[in-house]
Amino acid sequence: MTSSSVSSLLRLSFCLFILQLMNISRCSAATRIYQFKVQTMRLTRLCQTKEIVTINGKFPGLAITAQEDDNIVVNVINMTPIMQQFIGKHLYMHGIKQKLSCWYDGPSYITQCPIQSGQSFTYNFTVARQKGTFFWHAHFSWLRATVYGPLIVYPKASVPYPFQKPFKEHTILLGPPPPADAFTINGQPGPNYNCSSKDVYEMEIVPRKTYLLRLINAGINMEIHQTFTTERVMLVPGQTMNVLLTADQATGRYSIAMGPYESAKNVKFQHTSAIASLRYFGAFPNSVASPAKLPVFNDNIAVKTVMDGLRSLNTVDVPKDVDAHLFITIGINVNKCNSEDPNNKCQGPRKGRLAASMNNISFVEPKVSILEAYYKKLEGYFTLDFPTAPEKSYDFVNGAPNDIANDTQAANGTRAMVFEYGSRIQIIFQNTGTLTTENHPIHLHGHSFYVIGYGTGNYDQQTARFNLEDPPYLNTIGVPVGGWAAIRFVADNPGLWLLHCHFDIHQTWGMSTMFIVKNGKTVVESLPQPPADLPKC
Repeated sequence: MTSSSVSSLLRLSFCLFILQLMNISRCSAATRIYQFKVQTMRLTRLCQTKEIVTINGKFPGLAITAQEDDNIVVNVINMTPIMQQFIGKHLYMHGIKQKLSCWYDGPSYITQCPIQSGQSFTYNFTVARQKGTFFWHAHFSWLRATVYGPLIVYPKASVPYPFQKPFKEHTILLGPPPPADAFTINGQPGPNYNCSSKDVYEMEIVPRKTYLLRLINAGINMEIHQTFTTERVMLVPGQTMNVLLTADQATGRYSIAMGPYESAKNVKFQHTSAIASLRYFGAFPNSVASPAKLPVFNDNIAVKTVMDGLRSLNTVDVPKDVDAHLFITIGINVNKCNSEDPNNKCQGPRKGRLAASMNNISFVEPKVSILEAYYKKLEGYFTLDFPTAPEKSYDFVNGAPNDIANDTQAANGTRAMVFEYGSRIQIIFQNTGTLTTENHPIHLHGHSFYVIGYGTGNYDQQTARFNLEDPPYLNTIGVPVGGWAAIRFVADNPGLWLLHCHFDIHQTWGMSTMFIVKNGKTVVESLPQPPADLPKC
């Protein structure tokens, strides 16, 4: 990889290349129609055969493709057996803002109830003023481990690239399942695992050509390093990145390696890297791949180096004035546990129950659609009192309680914050040292945001430096281990939106909250009525 391509790798905004649409029906030039059948299949990997849930019997799932401002229609039919543990299903288009289509956002019991066995629901939304690399995945329980696929939005034909047009593109889905038997690259683990020598994804490239690689971390609970020969990037779960790869090395076979980044202490995880093959056209079929070296699993400096290089190439519109300032602490809790309750897993320190929280509020998942309750003004299902700052202020990183005897208890609740339409919002996410510190991937539904700053230790308004000129524009940010991150965005999408950690285990423990954006003054600034086929709880 040349130095110029590395520079482009670190400074890319979303970029695109028109490909032939596959597995798609067209009803007009601007509408893309898909049918997704949720069904089980038996899959053999590592000399083991397991039953998994898939879309249309594919793992990973098929690609949804469209152009900017297109309408996408996805009819989801749940064909899983009614007695199976996977009783519900819904789809989330990760990174798609769902402008004026909050009903189709997808998270369970937030914007809809699960699609039960034998039932269907049609997602109908427009990718308004969006283009780039996204992905779709299940948003119910842990189904995201196998139910995911790419969602690529290409630019309009008249829109140029912000760089030289690539020769070709490849989508690379990175997927570590929970618990990780193996990491996978496009569904294949590579030769490093038991009984996997032939389970290798291979990409063929032509010498002296430049390729666009669409990287998608569809993983569950693990952040990952990826390296191409000597250069690397880091993606947290839920992040995507477009990179340019120039084939300027000697003709041969090279390795694409994917390995873990684990910032928490005393955590068991899969150490073995997944390997894919990058083969130059003309290389001998049986040539040995050059090895790729990854950083050590807890290399925080390597992660910071990647973040430091990210900048926006396009014109940015960062809010200079702020209407709402939020300070949100994120961390792990140990709650008191009733060992006599069969539903409680008293597996934390001192037989406590592990939990997670934002501003020390552990989110309690409801059993109704909160968006529907909000729209119909139903009371008793959620409250509007999520705090805009933590109740107590202290040394969040180094002075946090780390033992159940020192008050690591979180309050429980289904709480939300309310913002006027058009509010300019700044959020400081502060990592805490309660129990442990680790990098948390925080994802916001319904909006993208500018990452204007980040750092280690406790956030200090006097010393923090913000980039308001060319900050990266993301929908998921890894809040640094023992540190902080600052974002800004405009709340211009009416509805109810989930803010959560993209480690599924932490979301399950309660590291979530909700944003409500009120209607504006006109119809095009207001939440439409719910669709007729919205699933019932």
